Amino acid sequence: MKQIVVISGKGGTGKTIVTASFAALAEKKVMADCDVDAADLHLLLEPEIKERNLFKSGKTAVIDRDKCSDCGKCLELCRFDAISKDYIVDPVACEGCMFCSFVCPEGAIKMQENTTGEWFVSNTRFGPMVHAKLGVAEENSGKLVSLVRNKAKELAEANDLEWIIIDGSPGIGCPVIASISGVNCALIVTEPTMSGLHDADRVIQVARHFGVPVKLVINKYDLNLDTSETIAEYCRANKIDLIGKIPFDKAVVEAMVARKTIVEFADGKVKEEICSIWDKLQKD
Repeated sequence: MKQIVVISGKGGTGKTIVTASFAALAEKKVMADCDVDAADLHLLLEPEIKERNLFKSGKTAVIDRDKCSDCGKCLELCRFDAISKDYIVDPVACEGCMFCSFVCPEGAIKMQENTTGEWFVSNTRFGPMVHAKLGVAEENSGKLVSLVRNKAKELAEANDLEWIIIDGSPGIGCPVIASISGVNCALIVTEPTMSGLHDADRVIQVARHFGVPVKLVINKYDLNLDTSETIAEYCRANKIDLIGKIPFDKAVVEAMVARKTIVEFADGKVKEEICSIWDKLQKD
């Protein structure tokens, strides 16, 4: 079983379009959407949810007013000012540090586990998919990513599947680290801009720090041939395998509007290049 994660240093590079295309091309696979803060792989794969589960993470203080003696110790010691003068906890301001529950002489403060999102096991026209949705402004997305990946691995092992195809988060934060750890290959999708190269370099350094093999693809490379060549030079200098350059094509947008992957929507140079990229990944 091999795990491939498709990531990018910034949003909007075409990462999910590439991931969805791999889902259409690969055999015996499970898909995992680990961009839990802004999941969108489901827009192209149209999953039919078979299993829905709550994700709980972190805790918030709750004051039992029947036990509270209004001593004021929690008010005095809460450094986040999360407790009002009438002893009501603001769940947004509360950081879940539990200090108030320790200092309360009446034992009136309990820590209540938060429901911060949902995760799903679904069927798609290409096979099983594990995905999730983190609540607005909620934290611990890295833990939810790890949960999604673990469930995808369980499905792959139970059904004797050969591939886990992961749509990772953009950037270099906690969910990205949780997405790339332990994978066989991280495919970086960038665009032909200097900011795209800068952000790709950052996520490449993160992947290399964790010992993850890296390959790179330039999406819409023909919109700026000079910068595409600069990125190619960067790859040569840093011994990074540049395995594909996808041309710009309006058919990609038309495919998204039709809620299809580009490889099933239309023949053309984009499809040919993505198929070539997938062939190269399979041979490694």
